[in-house]
Amino acid sequence: MIRMLLLTWAAAGLLAGCAAPQGSGGQVAKGSGFQARDRVHAVGPNRLAQRLMTLRRSSLTAMRQALLDEHERWQGTPYVLGGEGLRGIDCSALVQRIYSEAFALELPRTTGEQLHEGSFVERDALKAGDLVFFRPPGVYRHVGIYVDDGYFLHASASQGVKLSRLDNVFWDRYYWQARRPLPLMEIAQRLE
Repeated sequence: MIRMLLLTWAAAGLLAGCAAPQGSGGQVAKGSGFQARDRVHAVGPNRLAQRLMTLRRSSLTAMRQALLDEHERWQGTPYVLGGEGLRGIDCSALVQRIYSEAFALELPRTTGEQLHEGSFVERDALKAGDLVFFRPPGVYRHVGIYVDDGYFLHASASQGVKLSRLDNVFWDRYYWQARRPLPLMEIAQRLE
């Protein structure tokens, strides 16, 4: 909660820095009475909200593109239980590798441990980068990464690494829950 508040405060500070008076070229004339603490007020609450929404959208776009790049890299890699590389990988290792290599975030190795990362997300609030979990028949659980538009990236036991639709009859039936390991803007900043 404190981290999110600080992140929001920092984003507001960055955005407020762009709010110099019109025609000043970013410079504030001496004696103008315009001080740094007044910049947030100069932007106005609606403009600030619009800028934050633009920042969030660009963060989601960056996340989505990074995940699609990872899909290209891993596509067709066969599923191997316990596998951790391009010769064969299981679902939780794929999630762990993508988060480590694309987003510089270390996640635990197993689905059971990944299930406790971050915060719970409602299915209708999924965003790119959210972890999606499934309870198919059998002893093993399954995890993938939500990409966007109803698709998630995962290591399929029958088809290897691929994109699948959440509303596919099988995945829809066994959908369990979703988790957001970090706030999206923080993950997107790790892409830079």
